[in-house]
Amino acid sequence: MNEWLKKVASKIKELWKKWSLIQKVIIIGIIVVVIVAIFATARLSSRPSTVRLFNAPVTDSTALTKILDRISESNVEASADSNGYITVADEATARRMREILISENLVPSSIDPWAGFYDRSWSTTDSDQNVKLKNTIQKQLKNHIEAIDEVAMADVNIVLPEKQLFSQDQAPVSASVIIKTKSPNSTLLKDKNRVLGLQRLILSAVEGLDDSNIIIADETGQQVNDFEGMADYDRLTLNERTEKFKLKLATQYRADILALFQNTYTPDRCRDMVVRIEMDTSQRTSTITEYSPIVIKPDNPDTPYDDSEYRDVLPLSQQTVTKEWQGTGFNPEGPAGVEGQTPPVYSDMSNVIGKSTETGLTQNNVINTKQTQEISAPKIDRISVALNIDGRWEEIKENGKPVIDEKGGLKRVYTGLTPEEITRAENLIKGSTLFNRERGDLVVVTNIPYDRTDEFAAKDAAYFAKLQRQRMIVLILITVVVVLIGFILFRVISKEIERRRREREARLLAEQQAARERALWDAKDDGMEVTMSVEETRRMELQENAISMAKEHPEDVAMLIRTWLMEE
Repeated sequence: MNEWLKKVASKIKELWKKWSLIQKVIIIGIIVVVIVAIFATARLSSRPSTVRLFNAPVTDSTALTKILDRISESNVEASADSNGYITVADEATARRMREILISENLVPSSIDPWAGFYDRSWSTTDSDQNVKLKNTIQKQLKNHIEAIDEVAMADVNIVLPEKQLFSQDQAPVSASVIIKTKSPNSTLLKDKNRVLGLQRLILSAVEGLDDSNIIIADETGQQVNDFEGMADYDRLTLNERTEKFKLKLATQYRADILALFQNTYTPDRCRDMVVRIEMDTSQRTSTITEYSPIVIKPDNPDTPYDDSEYRDVLPLSQQTVTKEWQGTGFNPEGPAGVEGQTPPVYSDMSNVIGKSTETGLTQNNVINTKQTQEISAPKIDRISVALNIDGRWEEIKENGKPVIDEKGGLKRVYTGLTPEEITRAENLIKGSTLFNRERGDLVVVTNIPYDRTDEFAAKDAAYFAKLQRQRMIVLILITVVVVLIGFILFRVISKEIERRRREREARLLAEQQAARERALWDAKDDGMEVTMSVEETRRMELQENAISMAKEHPEDVAMLIRTWLMEE
């Protein structure tokens, strides 16, 4: 085995000596990458994939559903097994979710959200355990508070006094928390509900802690969990929310109505619109009792008339009493031995046959009674809408051209809205805003012309600038045409002059050639022997060729002559 290792080592050394510097660097890089990959794989494989939200299962299905729904609202993936254990991705997510659930009071009372953060070994004393418990709670509470988005820093201090034998000697548990927000405009420490959430978070973290022994302060030391002092802020906040709601509703009405009219009259004619809404946002509880007749036969919707049958009352029970008595009349007298007090006139009527009849009817009726108890929601007390629609401006034209007024601008005429158009616009607004005259709604549509002085001045300037450009273009075109015509005439005249010059030069050459030939013929006639040199003969041939070419192609010859002259 040792010899094999030695052979492998010697072979590696030989290869290492043969390799170049670049090959050595590549091999070293590959080895480093492999080592890093193995180390990262080992770390990731040893790390748990999920973390439990609580160390105890949530056995209540309703509470489990609420917790999972709230976690889902925060865009956090969570799962629960069959035993009720909730797991999330990592420890930071678990800490943030615990803070949210505790602040919103969604943690079941049977679960300690802080369980598992501290363990006690057999060698730990009570004092050490108390210190460890205090430090652990402070650290975890600090991490939970700083997990809130708007919190930049949190300083947590918890006092856990030693337990005394007698309760009257026991000092209370207290906690103080200083919170620094990321932005000075944050509403975290001004919102009562959010401060209550922080207070519940601290109460759930520290056993035996009471509301009165918690101090939550900002970075300046001002207490923020003084809820009695926050009553004024709550009132201002409610008024602010009310005004924002009214403004939002008015803006929505304004946008809808403006879009409706701008599609009809164009946006340029519908710019100004004001919507005011008066609302009663107070919460009221009312009990209403309504009495209505009893429907015996409902109305048939298929008939063109109302064939329903109503009754004001319906007999529930009835009792009829009839009494009839006949017999001898009697004269009432006093006690025995006392004469009666009947007047003499009636005394003579004693022993007269009499008759008495009595009839009575007792009937219990029932009617429709409806009792409604409701809590009134915010409702609109009044809506007022004011809209201004501009008329139409039209330019006056004659023969297809705008007319210029005495001020030097384009002449225009204004056409306003007719009363019928204003009435139709008001009816349209009333229909879109659920107009109610009884509550005092008001709709006003006016026709006030907008000040378009600057707009018309810009249009007039653009129109006159367009005319000026057109005139300049016409002048430029005329100038170009004149230049072109002049250039063409110049070319024609130049060609004619050149042609005449060439003809004159050709005529002179012909005359010179003719004179030379005559001189030769004269000398020959006189018996003189004339000989021409090779140069003269060549020159004669060139002249003859030039003359013939000039006759056939005068322009090319003229170009050739100009080139010669320029070279000389």
